[in-house]
Amino acid sequence: MPCTTILAGKNATFDGSTFMARNEDSPSKVFTPKKFIVVSEKEQPRHYKAVLSKFEMDLPDNPLRYTAVPNSNPKEGIWGEAGINSLNVAMSETETITSNARVQMADPCLEKEGIGEEDMLTIVLPYIKSAREGVERLGSLIEEYGTYEMNGIGFQDVNEVWWFETIGGHHWIAKRVPDDSYVVMPNQLGIDSFDFEDALKGKAENHMCSKDMIDFINDNNLDLSQDGSMTDFDVRAAFGSHDDSDHVYNTPRAWFMGRYLNPTTYKWDGADADYTPESDNIPWSFVPEHKITVEDVKYVLSAYYQGTDYDPYSKHNNAEKRGMYRPIGISRNNFLALTQLRPGKPKETMAIQWIAMGSNAFNAFVPFYANINSTPDYFNNTTDTVSTENFYWANRLIGALADAYYHQCSNHIERYQNAVAYKCGYSLNESDKAVEEMLSKAKKPSSAKISEKLEKYNQKVADIAKEETDKVLDKVLYEASCKMKNSFARSDA
Repeated sequence: MPCTTILAGKNATFDGSTFMARNEDSPSKVFTPKKFIVVSEKEQPRHYKAVLSKFEMDLPDNPLRYTAVPNSNPKEGIWGEAGINSLNVAMSETETITSNARVQMADPCLEKEGIGEEDMLTIVLPYIKSAREGVERLGSLIEEYGTYEMNGIGFQDVNEVWWFETIGGHHWIAKRVPDDSYVVMPNQLGIDSFDFEDALKGKAENHMCSKDMIDFINDNNLDLSQDGSMTDFDVRAAFGSHDDSDHVYNTPRAWFMGRYLNPTTYKWDGADADYTPESDNIPWSFVPEHKITVEDVKYVLSAYYQGTDYDPYSKHNNAEKRGMYRPIGISRNNFLALTQLRPGKPKETMAIQWIAMGSNAFNAFVPFYANINSTPDYFNNTTDTVSTENFYWANRLIGALADAYYHQCSNHIERYQNAVAYKCGYSLNESDKAVEEMLSKAKKPSSAKISEKLEKYNQKVADIAKEETDKVLDKVLYEASCKMKNSFARSDA
């Protein structure tokens, strides 16, 4: 079960943006090349047919343009994963999550039918005008067609972020991320408490769910709480997993992210710790101790337990604990996407999609405007075979070399990540100013002219990324070559 997610409300971030970020990871010993593309209104299918299941449906005839990060090879379907549409609404799908036997007995996931991660972005994102509409559209599709897997999905606009979780084959719940908080999600059903009064009898301000959810719970005796509260329902007890493997694979990731963003509010280490890597009660959301930055998001979604006994690269920690938990920045990260919707910016430049590819411990984060008609070749021409002419494979090579010679290469990687961050960030700031100046003139440019300007910026940062990626590949290849086992100290020259 792959992927890790972090979500943040507008009052929890450094500039008032809403954040939604997720790693897409492949299953063990599988590496899936990805590309960053734009799907135009004309390219969007009017009839959709899945590859991995029997699902198919007619789609509306009025799609919006949107970005996506699909598989480079569509043999298993599209897998669009993360994108922003032309109305500045974002979607991230999916975080594979857990369930329990009682839920599956009551409403089992389908076999070779219904919708899954392969399909969701394509059939939802082009048709929604807000995060709430995303929840509503996906919810109606799950109820009608069902699903063959348990998934968590994020929806975001400039004001709200929502988290959606499937429950069995045809049911679902969704909760709004508090504006002042962030949410951490490993591969585990995450929502901890739920207010059914708000969802079904109130205004659905912060909660939404399947229309028959209360009957589903009662008919199948799923409520395990002591008081039977419908305003503070224990979601994890009812719908979640309680497996020993969670304590190795899932909860440690939530622990590390919370430990990093709330280092003093909660006790994270020691015998009297509030939370440990194996705690089942780590909250779904926290108010951060400081406003969350893009750099924070990249760090936690690239983490491998640095500064703890569990760091697989450390020479100084307890050898028995080294590498015992599943890292967030793992070898089989395919990509990381952060969708950032920035308040106070013109609608043309509000949406930024940050992209990293390959193993996050060793790659770099690149920001792109989403209000565009095409993406740079370096990010959209990913091939099935290895090539340094695209961002995915170049970073996959860097990661494999730097991992094998971590202590020789870690400084090169840190400098690479910092160089891409500040050079691309500076270029973004300059481009923001240039576009705002264009928009302020009496004769405003057409949307085509603006998109052309943004595409030129995107090409500039892609060129920066390629230059810095080539440099660091050269350095880590040199370090690895110097450490080859067939070397000899005496030169023949």
